[in-house]
Order: sequence, then C-alpha cells, then structure tokens
Amino acid sequence: MAVSVGLVGTGTVGRGFLEILAKHHDDFLRHYHIDLQVTRVCSRRNDVACELGFSNVFTYDFHDILNDTSIDLVVELIGGVDDAFDIIAGALQAGKSVVTANKALMAQRGKELFALAHEHKVELAFEASVGGGIPIIGPMKHALISNEISCVMGIVNGTTNFMLTCMAEQNLSYDQALQIAQQKGYAEADPSADVDGLDAAAKIAILSSIAFNTRITLSDVYAQGIRALTPLDLEAARDMGYCVKLLAIGRRSEAGIEVRVHPTMIPRSHALASVKGVYNAVYVVGDAVGDLMFYGEGAGSGAAASAVMGDVLECARHIQGNVRSFVGCTCSDTLPIIAMSQLETKYYLRFPVVDSPGVLASMASVFAQHNVSIYSVVQRGKKDKDTVEVVYVTHQAREQDIMAVVEEVAALPDCLRGTPALIRVED
Repeated sequence: MAVSVGLVGTGTVGRGFLEILAKHHDDFLRHYHIDLQVTRVCSRRNDVACELGFSNVFTYDFHDILNDTSIDLVVELIGGVDDAFDIIAGALQAGKSVVTANKALMAQRGKELFALAHEHKVELAFEASVGGGIPIIGPMKHALISNEISCVMGIVNGTTNFMLTCMAEQNLSYDQALQIAQQKGYAEADPSADVDGLDAAAKIAILSSIAFNTRITLSDVYAQGIRALTPLDLEAARDMGYCVKLLAIGRRSEAGIEVRVHPTMIPRSHALASVKGVYNAVYVVGDAVGDLMFYGEGAGSGAAASAVMGDVLECARHIQGNVRSFVGCTCSDTLPIIAMSQLETKYYLRFPVVDSPGVLASMASVFAQHNVSIYSVVQRGKKDKDTVEVVYVTHQAREQDIMAVVEEVAALPDCLRGTPALIRVED
C-alpha cells in the first residue's frame, strides 16, 4: 500500500526531505514496507521541484493538496504562523495527518491544532520543530513517559552557540562573531530571532509543554538574548570556572513552572558546557531515569529533514495499520507559570563605574538595602580613562531584588559610566 504525501514548501528543509526520499525510498519499502509517494508539491517557486523531478505534480496553490482526496499526509515546511496555520488546519479538517517543523506555530497555536487533530482522528507530528536532527520529542512522549520530568534545559539555537564559542575562544566581540556567523550562513541578515532568544523561547515552550504536561505558549517564556555580552564577561566566567551559554530552561517546582531563555553561566564540568559551535543539546532530568543529554546538529537541511522524514515514516506506519497516534497531546494539567521576578538563583553583575573614592561603598549599601548577599567583588579589565569594570557575584538572590539593585545603582550620582551586564548563574 502506497502512502500519498503532499509537500508544502521546498526551501532548505523541503529540498532535504525530497533528497532523502529519492535516496532511501527503496530502503523504506524493503525494511519497513512503506511505499512513500510524493504526489503533490506546492511552493512559491517551482525551481526545486523541477530540478528534483516533480514538475508534473507541482502547484502554486496549497488548496490543490488539501482538496486532493488521494493524499494521506501533508508535510508543511514553509515556516511562519498565519499561512502555515491555515494549511495545517485545513489538512487536519480534511482528514489528513500532518508533519511540520514549525516551532513558532506549535509554540503559539499548538493547542488549536491538536484539538483539530483529535477531532478528525488524524495525527500531528513535529519532531523537527525543536532540535533539528536531535530526536527529543519522540523520546519524551514515549520512552520517558514513565518519568516525572523535573527539568528540561538546553542549547537549542546553533547560531548563538556558534557565536558564543567564537567570542570565548577567539576573544571576539558580539559584532565580530555575528559577522562570521552571517558569512558562514548560520545567521540571517536580520538575526533577531536567534540573538534575542526568540527562536529558543519557542522551542522551550514546546519542550516544557511535553515535559510538564501543561500548556505553555511562547508568551509565557521570558527571553533575553546575547547582544549585551562582551569578551570581558566570558573571560570572567572562565576565570571563575564557568562558561556562558544561551540556555533555554524549563523547571518544575512545588510553586509551578519556570520557563526562560537567557545567557547563563554553567560550570565547565557540566555536560552542556562541552557543546560548542552550531551543535545543540537538550538535558532532561527524570525521577526514574536520572540525567540524560541528547546531542547533535540542530540545524541544516540534512538534520531537520531527517527528523521530518522520521515523523513521516511513523505517521505512514499508522496510516497503513489504520491506527491513531499512540500518544497525542498530553497537556492535561494546568500548572502555574512562575513570574520571572520570583526566580531565585545566583547572579553575575558587571558595572562600568567611575574610579573614585566612595563609589564601591555606595554600591555595597544598595546591595544591602535589598538583602542581596555578595559572594565576591573584583575589578576586571584595564582602567579606561576614569572608568573601571566592577564585577559582583551574588549568593542566591531573588530576581526582583537584583533588578532593584541594578536600577538604584544606575541612579547613583557620578557612578555608572555605561550599561551594566547581568548573567544568571546555574550551578
């Protein structure tokens, strides 16, 4: 029995998907008895379809796929939210299962789409939406289902991880690292989604929803990017036995769920500290299994297309066997999201201040007023005219108190001479 597939989108991942199918179609048939047939291809341009031999089934109108009753499965790879939602919703309503790599859509409107999939008794799969080629959605929904997950965190954006690796190992500025990332094709001309943490925020919303069985959307996630980091901050972290990573963190406690993305100092002994370049990793802690880490390439046509194809083959098996997905949406709990202001952790704070008597005493008084205990204070770097960089590391403190300290130090007369830096510390 052939399974008929309609593909929407022939960009980097769409091309990769078609190339994998061309290379391994006979293997899939021989090993898994799955005969995948791409019977419709839709895109804004026909060049890829023509190049790969699909010109006779090409269309510019995705409705041709939705209205084709012979198509069993739709693969959506156009990205974005609004148009992609219309395509996926239309396919589900037409009784077709769907595979997508669309993290933004799943993080914002996944609940609606899962409801449609359930209503029409079809499947919605999205493995490639988080870790590219890293299998993480499937393991969390199947192999780890017997665990209560207390924490899921990771490096889930290859662009920023590459940039931070360059900054740390080559002593480059943010702008220099970004330029190299753009030259290599890792960063877009507008890198905002990556460097401001929005890409990672969508991914941790998806992972946390699965890990904690509660609906978490993109708007629930605190996101801070890497634009403000300097080589001085990375050097200071190294001297203290840490490295700096843009971490996406979801953590369960008795009070609810923490879900956040920001630059984070982690000990160099931690498994995530060894993840460099464009590689991604997701770290999961379960009550039965303990600590696990999933590691691999997080981007690129081959990695993402591999995850898409894995979902397509799994859905095709269910279609052939006339069975529904074994595990659908699991977000049946309603756990509170802990406000970022209530976060409690350690903090690294760097202040460029006037080099004059009384400044440190005034700053220490501000910390004391807000009950923030200082673990260490040092002067970093060389004196620039009359300005020095003063670095504080705190004991455990509350976010709202730290923010109050930063605000009041900024208001001290003849004190601050630049923008302060703040990095949260995870031990």
